[in-house]
Amino acid sequence: MSGAGHSDLADLADLAGVPRARVRQNDYGPLLPPDLGRWEPRLRVSVVIPAYDCQDALDRTLASLATQTYPAHLTEVVVADDGSDPPLRVPEITPAGTRLVRVPEGRWGRGWARQTGAEAAAGDILHWVDSDMILDREHVEAHMRWHHLLPYAVVMGDVRFAPDGTWPRAGEVLSAVQAGDAERLFDGSAPHEWRAGVLKETRWLRDAGAGAYRLHSGASTSVPVALLRSAGGVNTALNMGEDTDLGFRLAQAGAVFIPDPQARGWHLGPSTVMLREKEVHRHNWSVLPDLIPDLRWLRTHPRRTWLVPYVHVVVDVGGARYEDVRASVDSALAGTLIDVAVTVVGPWARLPAGRHPSLDEPLLDLRLVHNLYVHEPRVLFAEEAPSGSAPAPFRLTFPAGWALGADSLAELVKLAESEGYGLLSVVLDEEATGVRAARLERTAAFARAALVTGGAPDGDLGSDIDSDIGSDIGSDIGSDIDGAVHELFGSLWVSAAEFGMTTAGEAEPVAGDPAKWRAESTRWKREAERLRGEVESLRAETERLRTEAGHPRDERRRGPLGRIIPAAGRQTAPRRGKSG
Repeated sequence: MSGAGHSDLADLADLAGVPRARVRQNDYGPLLPPDLGRWEPRLRVSVVIPAYDCQDALDRTLASLATQTYPAHLTEVVVADDGSDPPLRVPEITPAGTRLVRVPEGRWGRGWARQTGAEAAAGDILHWVDSDMILDREHVEAHMRWHHLLPYAVVMGDVRFAPDGTWPRAGEVLSAVQAGDAERLFDGSAPHEWRAGVLKETRWLRDAGAGAYRLHSGASTSVPVALLRSAGGVNTALNMGEDTDLGFRLAQAGAVFIPDPQARGWHLGPSTVMLREKEVHRHNWSVLPDLIPDLRWLRTHPRRTWLVPYVHVVVDVGGARYEDVRASVDSALAGTLIDVAVTVVGPWARLPAGRHPSLDEPLLDLRLVHNLYVHEPRVLFAEEAPSGSAPAPFRLTFPAGWALGADSLAELVKLAESEGYGLLSVVLDEEATGVRAARLERTAAFARAALVTGGAPDGDLGSDIDSDIGSDIGSDIGSDIDGAVHELFGSLWVSAAEFGMTTAGEAEPVAGDPAKWRAESTRWKREAERLRGEVESLRAETERLRTEAGHPRDERRRGPLGRIIPAAGRQTAPRRGKSG
């Protein structure tokens, strides 16, 4: 995957004069797209079709693209041949200027095909189309009208699945699409049931929040090229699940996901997921957990680490003592939310590599911190705070000398997730120079804020905030980026005590083994089950005795308690009178 840069974001923000509309969360409802056929397009679109050994299907797809209402001079089609044998060819019925490119020698798979096509594209907008799709004549236009309204829109077509059968020839497709009557070719077609349910539950993703990306599919999706680059492009290592992975990273880059019911298209036959759902999940769920932290139910292992962390923690050494830095970093690594990675920021380049005194080194505290964590895979060292944390969905920054409680990070993330906040500021202390705060930042929120303000994704994210800000977040909260985050996602100030953050000196030492606690918990559960069984047995015996109490003495069933109680009574009964 190619890396993202500020130049990509600048290109995106200035996309052919597209206004920097401010969409809150994923609620694109306030945007009013023009009626089809009643507006003037400006942006160029590259339709990219990844394809493999499917000449007949490709012929039909290209035929449906040959008669689109979007202007031909603003449209190009790129077919990315994933090593077909014999190679694919451009058929007779095809849009003008259609090009064929081939995946590099030795490379293969849908990820490579998509990325190869994307790199060859010359348009402002890239429109993915699968090679077994038939598009309605206004399909591309329906997509493109949104891109003229919003420079960070990811638009998804309305795909219906046609049952298996005899498919029309390319000439028939061209005639039907040209006449606006493509639907008659596909009697019995229907949308994917799960997708339709999600759209209904979320008002067509307007209420989907951070989970809107889960409907992202390569069958018919369009995205600004600059946004695609800022998200890192297509993951070429993936042959399945690449569309979900890309959707997640686009979300972290600030995207708004818009399904358009007027961008109609038909998939020839059921999808692989529809035919082999369990097998597809079995495969994808071995790969995607490493890449998408949001799939929490797939990250249940208590000790392992993942390629992309759920939270990226940044601790600034800032001249702190070794003991204070250790308390901060250890507290981040030892919390109940274990899915974290830590970057320790300090002047590491100043540590000499050659001979140096072990006890009297000028930067001894820095050396000791480096010694302690140099082999810890979850800890990285950086000279400066990273400009961003994508694709990790959250980033926590706080100064060395402060420590998280066992549940601090988990509770902060829980609050941000439940309320959709883009920023939580945790007040640590207040001095004459201002308020010092830890910050939990939602990656997608800060990327979106950068797009609408024209700033860098991380803005001015120092931990010192003017003391006269108070709690009025609606006022100027220190930067345009922060203000935009508050407007688009919401933000909140909380206290350190409320979430268990303390100074390093007050923090409890990090100790204990979660595995031992789980083992102890299992033992207590087994004991509880045993005792519960005894209670149930005694309860049943009590009920039996109550029932027997209503029968004559000689008809009563003699149970254990029935035998024990009379015997005990005979042994303890007082003697009457004297013997002999």
